[in-house]
Amino acid sequence: MTSSYSTDIVIFGGGIAGLWLLNRLRGEGYRAVLLESNKLGSGQTLASQGIIHGGLKYALNGTLNGAANVISAMPSRWRSCLAGEADIDLRGCRVLSEHYYMWSDSGIRSKLKTFLGSKSLSGRVNAVSKQDYPDFFKLASVDGKLYELPDFVLDTESLLQILINRQKEYVFTIESDSITFARDESNNLSSVSVKDGESRVRIEAQRFIFCAGEGNQGLIDKADLKKPKSQLRPLNMVYVKGETLPSVFVHCIGDSFSLTPKLTVTSHTDTHGRIVWYLGGEIAESGVGKDDETQIREAQSMLTALFPWVDLQDAQWHCFAVNRAEANVNNNYRPEDAYFTEESNVLVAWPTKLTLTPNLADKISEHFKALPLTPSIKHEESSLADVLSYAESATTRWE
Repeated sequence: MTSSYSTDIVIFGGGIAGLWLLNRLRGEGYRAVLLESNKLGSGQTLASQGIIHGGLKYALNGTLNGAANVISAMPSRWRSCLAGEADIDLRGCRVLSEHYYMWSDSGIRSKLKTFLGSKSLSGRVNAVSKQDYPDFFKLASVDGKLYELPDFVLDTESLLQILINRQKEYVFTIESDSITFARDESNNLSSVSVKDGESRVRIEAQRFIFCAGEGNQGLIDKADLKKPKSQLRPLNMVYVKGETLPSVFVHCIGDSFSLTPKLTVTSHTDTHGRIVWYLGGEIAESGVGKDDETQIREAQSMLTALFPWVDLQDAQWHCFAVNRAEANVNNNYRPEDAYFTEESNVLVAWPTKLTLTPNLADKISEHFKALPLTPSIKHEESSLADVLSYAESATTRWE
C-alpha cells in the first residue's frame, strides 16, 4: 500500500548544503522535507576539513580571480550566523580555531607565492611577528614566514547536528533504489515515490531540489533530466592520530608552480581525546590513484620535512578516498560560485565548497521569490514520520 503526502519542496541530500536549505526555506514559510539515503553528513560534509576561508588559495599568483572575489566575504557571513545575527542561527556550533595561518618554507617560490597572496588580499592577511607566533610555530626549527588569515575552522559534526536539530522532524531516511519520479501533463516532475522498509509513500511537491553531492548524478538519471551535468574531483585524504600531537591550523605553501597549498592541516579530537591531524591540499590531489602505503609514506616524508620539530614516531596513519562533486559547466569547467540549474520543476544544486553554502541558499531563495513560488497555505496535517524513519547522523572517518 502506498500512502500520499503533499508539501512545497522536497530536498534530496542530508549534508550541510541540503540541511542549510531545509532550515532556510522552512524559515521563509515553505513546507519542506529532506530525504537522505545514507547517514546524514556521510559524504562530503564530514570529509570536509571545516575551513571557512576567504579565497587565499585562489590568489597565490598575485591577482584576484572570480573565485577569490566571490569567496572573500564568506568568513564574515559565517561569523554572523555563529553570532545568531543572520538567516541561519548557528549559535552553539563549535569553532575549532578562530584563526587560520599560512606558512611558507625557505624556498624562493614558496615565499613569493605567500607574499603575492598576502598582497592580493591586502587588509585581510597579516604577517605575524615571531614574538606573536602561536605555540606550535614558536618551536619551529626551520626558517619560514607566517601569515594570519581571516579564515577559521568549524567542527563539522557540531555544525551538522545544529542544522539537524532545528528541523529534525522533517529529515527522513529512504532507500536509494526505491526512488521513482512521476511527471504531470506538462512533463514536469510532480511527485516522487520512496520507500523505507515496507513503507512506501508518494510525495507531491511544487519543486524538488537535488543537493546530494556525489549522489546528484544518480538522481539526475532517475529523473531523466537532460540539462544538469555533474563531475567528480577525487581526493586521497590522510589523517594522523597521536597522543602528543599539538593542534595546528595552517596552509603550507610549497615551491611548486601549483596554486594549491602544498599541505593544508586542520586539527581535530577523537572520542578518546587524541589529536587528529587531517591533511588536505596538493598532497590529497596528487595522491589520487596511489595505494595506501605509498600515500602514507609520502605524507610522512612531507610532514617530517615541513615540521621537523614534531615527534611523529608513534603516530597512527590512515588515508581514504573522497570525491568532491561539482557542476560540470562549459566542458568540465569548475564553477567559481555556488551553482544550481533548473529543469522540469527540479533544481540540481552544488555549493561547490562548504564555505559557499550560504550563497547557494541565497541563490535558490531569490529564484523562488522571482518565479514566484508561493508557500502553501495548507497546514501539515499528516507527518511523513507515520511511514518513514528519521535519518541518523554519520561520524567522522577517524572514529
